[in-house]
Amino acid sequence: MLRSSWTPGREGERPGAGGQVLVSVTDFTLDRRRDLPGVHRAGRRLAAGWPELEGAYGMWLWTLPTAGRCGAVAVWRDEAALGGFVAWPPHIEIMRAYRGRGALTSTNWRAEEFDRVRIWARARRMLRGR
Repeated sequence: MLRSSWTPGREGERPGAGGQVLVSVTDFTLDRRRDLPGVHRAGRRLAAGWPELEGAYGMWLWTLPTAGRCGAVAVWRDEAALGGFVAWPPHIEIMRAYRGRGALTSTNWRAEEFDRVRIWARARRMLRGR
């Protein structure tokens, strides 16, 4: 599994940012692996705008290129922040562009604290167990 570096968001840069957080994990399995570079570029475009997102602690992009799978692990302040991202116009545009090109699954959970090491370890176990 390949993973990008951590892309910090607005919340993750605040001193003392702590307490419970919401973690979202997306997993997109493409019907055709040749679509993977385009999906990767789209993900990088979203990552470039991450610091402007209200309630975003940060995120990683990940991929299993030989399986034609990719996605993101993102950390949010709460459900409202995640909902703001889902409704964010650049996200909507990308979702429309790749609709029907594979199977998308997502899950989320609450972590007791903003601990990137623990969050990534849990997400990785979930993604590998699929």
